[in-house]
Amino acid sequence: MKTLLTMGETMACMVPDADGPLRYVDHYRMTMAGAESNLAIDAAKLEIPTRWFSRLGQDEFGVMIRNRIRGEGVDCEAVIFDETRPTGLMCKQTGSGESRVFYYRTGSAAAAMSETDIAPELWHDVGVLHLTGITPVLSESCRRAVEKAFDEAERRKIPISFDPNIRRKLWGQQDYKPLLRALSLRSTLLLMGAEEAEALFGTREPARIADAVFSNGAVQAIALKDGARGSIILLRGVAPIPIAPWSCHCVEPIGAGDAFNAGFLAGWIQGRDWAICGRMGAIAGAMATETPGDIEGAPTRQQMEKALQGAAEIYR
Repeated sequence: MKTLLTMGETMACMVPDADGPLRYVDHYRMTMAGAESNLAIDAAKLEIPTRWFSRLGQDEFGVMIRNRIRGEGVDCEAVIFDETRPTGLMCKQTGSGESRVFYYRTGSAAAAMSETDIAPELWHDVGVLHLTGITPVLSESCRRAVEKAFDEAERRKIPISFDPNIRRKLWGQQDYKPLLRALSLRSTLLLMGAEEAEALFGTREPARIADAVFSNGAVQAIALKDGARGSIILLRGVAPIPIAPWSCHCVEPIGAGDAFNAGFLAGWIQGRDWAICGRMGAIAGAMATETPGDIEGAPTRQQMEKALQGAAEIYR
């Protein structure tokens, strides 16, 4: 089985032990946060070979992140430790069933990723490249790194999976919609939420999205995610495939989109049909919401197979 390669920033993440404004919080739990490493871990739990690339600070947070991702079975050998820049930091604020995030990532090691980092050794045995719209908006050099990764994958005829993953807090005063739209149209598999489709293509209507994407780009399939309303798989010249949501008890929604992507890509890499790929995405996304944290609830391959077969988990 070929390797799934992904790249992007992972930050140390401080999670408060109480709800409310952080000015009143005294204790935190330290974990990590990053869409691309979430996907790498979630796919590894489904027994897909994965490789994650980034820059980390040569500091305790950076070592913690590398160790935790590597401990989940992800290949981290290409990760670069930067001696002059720190690992990025994110803080969560919780309350009223919602989470807010505060970023401290300007000048981080990952923000210094550039096209020179996209080295030949990254591509050994790679069968699919997954990128998000987070990385190219971190800095000008990160944009060049992402475009170089697209160029290399296209040159090597490696399929590209792309999730626009819009994070307006990172945009500042700039409008990155044209960039993310262009990258979306260069991908092979476009995995995006309904809100992102509306932002980039001006509509949530599946038929209009399909027309806008398939008539202008290289995309072969779109997984259109719409949270609790389920998802739709759009293909060239084929009727849309609706994917029902997987029943779950949502504790925290953060990480659901990354888990959906991992489940969908795992099915695609395993050669399953599109409906099963979508179902695997729905199952993984739903399970990820049932525990606090981004990756803790994502299913193993054994749990995924049981869910696909309709078998209940036995706990006692």
